[in-house]
Amino acid sequence: MPSRVLLHICCGPCSVFPVTSLLEQGHEVMGFFYNPNIQPLQEYLLRREAAEQAAGELGIRMIFQDQDVDPRVFLRQVAFREDRRCFLCHQMRLERTLSAARRGGFNFFSTTLMFSRMQPFEQILALGRTLETEKCRFLDQDFRPGWQQGTEKSRAMGLYRQNYCGCIYSEFERFKSSLPQNEQ
Repeated sequence: MPSRVLLHICCGPCSVFPVTSLLEQGHEVMGFFYNPNIQPLQEYLLRREAAEQAAGELGIRMIFQDQDVDPRVFLRQVAFREDRRCFLCHQMRLERTLSAARRGGFNFFSTTLMFSRMQPFEQILALGRTLETEKCRFLDQDFRPGWQQGTEKSRAMGLYRQNYCGCIYSEFERFKSSLPQNEQ
């Protein structure tokens, strides 16, 4: 039986396959863009715009939660726990998605983080199952098999494609090899 799904969307490219797949299964899908981890602000705006563009082309409505874009929201969550930052980031975003889903009367909530081959799938799956309630279940669909298809379609749509996860820590890890090596 088709259900109403509130789908947390981390970015436009990662939304294409999950949204398409859920719609093809007959679900009613609404996107939820809540990503206080994405910094700097210009990067956030590019990803937000790509999510909005993808939603328009895929024919779904979106909820944008921009009030927590302030970097202090994310940094306060992970300060002094940087080794657990990814889990804490996923937890923060899934908790907010569930809260919005419950308020909106959705049967299910899920996340496009279940699409990325770069994300810790099993950890996100366990977290979603832990958070679900009887009235709002976690839709634990593995979207990773559609990685190539979703990537190709997002490129064809001309969506902005980022080159790091989103937080300042992942940006640093992605580009730290560009730093000149200190000579000893």
